[in-house]
Amino acid sequence: MEFFVFISQEWLLIATLALLMVVYALRERIKNGRPIPAHEVTRLLNSESAVLVDVREASDFKAGHISGALNLPYRKVATEGEAFLQPYKEKVIVVADKYGQHAGAAGRTLGQKGFDVRRLAGGITEWQNQGLPLVKKG
Repeated sequence: MEFFVFISQEWLLIATLALLMVVYALRERIKNGRPIPAHEVTRLLNSESAVLVDVREASDFKAGHISGALNLPYRKVATEGEAFLQPYKEKVIVVADKYGQHAGAAGRTLGQKGFDVRRLAGGITEWQNQGLPLVKKG
């Protein structure tokens, strides 16, 4: 009961806290690379203003990946990512993984190294769910 009394008396404080939490969550999401839908990724790739980096393991990448994607396994992003992607420094880096679970951390790491990063919303799974093609590499 005292909790509800506190909330009713300190509604401005509670509202401010809620607003700050939302702003913090949005800011953190952007730091990891703003998620963009598959059609936006396609547009960026077709205009050659972006490069897609698939952070899944090599075996998953070979089983099926987006055409033109580069493979940089997630565990190597922090150590080899900057050198690997240096030729693409002026382009938008779109990070993709299976479901989106590692893309945020990879995006944050690359963003801290000065890259302009976006994330494929929903990962490769969402790409496939939309009926978009993957290429296989034997």
